[in-house]
Amino acid sequence: MATVVMMKHPQTGLTKKGLVGFSWTTLFFGGFPALFRGDWGMGLLLTLLAFFTGNISSIIAAFLYNKSYTSKLVEKGYVFADTEALNGLARAKLGVDPAGAVPSPT
Repeated sequence: MATVVMMKHPQTGLTKKGLVGFSWTTLFFGGFPALFRGDWGMGLLLTLLAFFTGNISSIIAAFLYNKSYTSKLVEKGYVFADTEALNGLARAKLGVDPAGAVPSPT
């Protein structure tokens, strides 16, 4: 089950829900959760893959999508704005340093 962690953009003040963990909605509905979150590219890709693979791709996507979505939020400048326990959990699962930046590959 996915864990919700609130995220906030420091410049705009916008808040969004970041998610880490297994995505049941992606498993059952393919790319539609991504489309509803405004993640158009990934939503269209997942929808097409689900259509052409008979929804088998949704099984794989369910394990990967929430991490991908939340990592994109971090790349856009969002920072974790929830309890320290949830922030730490999200950082650990995403491999994000405490300052909120994604570490560069070495």
